[in-house]
Amino acid sequence: MLKRMTMDCRVFLVLVFVALIVEGALAAQHIVGGSQGWEESTDFNSWTSGKKFKVGDQLVFKYTSGLHSVVELAGESAYKNCDLGSALDSMNTGNDVVKLSKVGTRYFACGTLGHCGQGMKVKITTEAGTAPSTPDSSSSSPAASSASIHSFACSFVLVAALVASSLLYYML
Repeated sequence: MLKRMTMDCRVFLVLVFVALIVEGALAAQHIVGGSQGWEESTDFNSWTSGKKFKVGDQLVFKYTSGLHSVVELAGESAYKNCDLGSALDSMNTGNDVVKLSKVGTRYFACGTLGHCGQGMKVKITTEAGTAPSTPDSSSSSPAASSASIHSFACSFVLVAALVASSLLYYML
């Protein structure tokens, strides 16, 4: 009986570990603005159009540090009026990563004077769920294909672990 409980605990730990890997594989990383990045010439409304952002995904703001920055705004009013005084956070590394950790809408703008008013701002609505997010326009890249294969492999491993644990359970 003790041997069976030990085996059950091991199988359970393996399943938890595999589930964590699969969860990570399903999260997407979105380069804000796509191939253009966080730049004044980018049409951020077009970029977000048709995209789905899920809890666990990450936004990556790529830009020239010193020329631009990223400011998270407090709400829709601050977003519409480019009110940078109500900032919740400010980033300026040129490669800023924001994790979408909960459902809701978040607002980002460039902190450089005049850039927000010229349209350098983006509104991101995050949805619940664990289904893969809508891929970026660069989804045909080898990295995106690799991520899809990795996601499939992780799902396969999870199913195989479940089947193996069931077989072990009934054999012992």
